[in-house]
Amino acid sequence: MQLPVRPARRRPVRAIAIAVPTAVAAVLLTTAAPAHANVALTQVSADPYTDAQAQHRSEVEPDTFSFGNTIVSAFQVGRVSGGGSSNIGFSTSTDSGATWTRGFLPGITANGGGPYGQASDAAVAYDARHNVWLISSLGIRSSSVDVLTSRSTDGGRTWGNPVTTATGSLDKNWIVCDNTPSSPFYGNCYTEYDISGSGDALRMKASSDGGATWGPARATGDSATGLGGQPVVRPNGTVIVPYLSLANQIRSFRSVDGGASWRSTVLVSSISHHTAAGGLREEALPTAEIDGAGTVYVAWADCRFRSGCASNDIVLAKSTSETTWAAPTRVPIDAVTSTVDHFAPGVGVDPSSSGASARVALTYYFYPTANCSASTCQLNVGYVSSVNGGTSWSTATQIAGPMNLSWIPNTSQGRMFGDYISTSVRAGGNAYPVVPVGRAPSGSTFDLAMYAPTGGLTITGGTVRSAATPTPLVTDAGPVPQSLN
Repeated sequence: MQLPVRPARRRPVRAIAIAVPTAVAAVLLTTAAPAHANVALTQVSADPYTDAQAQHRSEVEPDTFSFGNTIVSAFQVGRVSGGGSSNIGFSTSTDSGATWTRGFLPGITANGGGPYGQASDAAVAYDARHNVWLISSLGIRSSSVDVLTSRSTDGGRTWGNPVTTATGSLDKNWIVCDNTPSSPFYGNCYTEYDISGSGDALRMKASSDGGATWGPARATGDSATGLGGQPVVRPNGTVIVPYLSLANQIRSFRSVDGGASWRSTVLVSSISHHTAAGGLREEALPTAEIDGAGTVYVAWADCRFRSGCASNDIVLAKSTSETTWAAPTRVPIDAVTSTVDHFAPGVGVDPSSSGASARVALTYYFYPTANCSASTCQLNVGYVSSVNGGTSWSTATQIAGPMNLSWIPNTSQGRMFGDYISTSVRAGGNAYPVVPVGRAPSGSTFDLAMYAPTGGLTITGGTVRSAATPTPLVTDAGPVPQSLN
């Protein structure tokens, strides 16, 4: 179904709680969110920095994680064209998204008293056994790009200086913890990254003490290369890591022994991908989540259902065992004959649901018209959901937009709102994406900040069925970039 165009309207003014990095006290920020969409948004952060290296005020590339009533998001603040940002920001809600506390991580860049020139690639996890929130990030300096882990022991409100998890020429880190009390590896956390200086060789590290220390780096059984891996943990303790291979495939690998070893990779699916127009920085990186029974959901942007690969749909593949996957199905956001291009999905799954009753939420960016230019492309944020594991989907809702590409910062690989976004679903509750939304710049100063749907987004059913799975038609997928800092 074609996503309808709604008339512009202003969103209500909202207030959020803001925690400044050097103080415990909170103040109120009053802000009106950008217009032209269908959902009330709450601004949860803004770039406060003025260092000359970055394009201010900009915030890009968010991840989220929820556990209980707490939702934590982390993201780049002050995007630097050549790579990374001025710092990593966070925004935390401890009341199911009603209010948000924000701040910026200490000990990484000079903006937080740290040694690194830039920071990048934030990812969030929670370790229930040790009651520690974790943010994985990259610290960038001329001699190395290191994986760091910042820890919070007070519910994500404040954060300590980071632990150095791995050093080298590293990229595209991600983090997850085993939160199933019956798992033999309950309390283990796992960090994935690749060595960009060694052909994107994949590596995994494990921690059993809440991210305070990390074990040795381990390769996959077949010494795989790739990037963008997102590990998830099954209730039995098996860790499954879907990732983007350099051969334009989505593949996955696993550990069955708490990260002591990692098996060889298996194919999830080939990729047919349409490059987004307008010089936008965008890749077919996967987004991964898991339901309560251990079924893994992986989504990415793919054009196999579109004649001539003219634009992307979001496609979804589900695991049928720890080493096998069903063929990807199309998320039917609109007709395959539409002009819409969909990309950068963030999938979320209710951890208390599973199987035919799994509650799935999907946030994504899109162009209403795929064939556009840097001056005419209109960037929007959309949302759909399913209450039956993706068998059918709700009608699409526009969360934000339209935005001009000139409203988002530039990089060496194109205009960038982020290489990934994220959606988290509270157990039995609403979905919470945190997304960058832009308004027109003021001169050379951007207005791209982080927003969350006010009160979250409901997960509803629908009669919009997923499409059958065809043979891919045409692909313009080119080589995967060697570094995506």
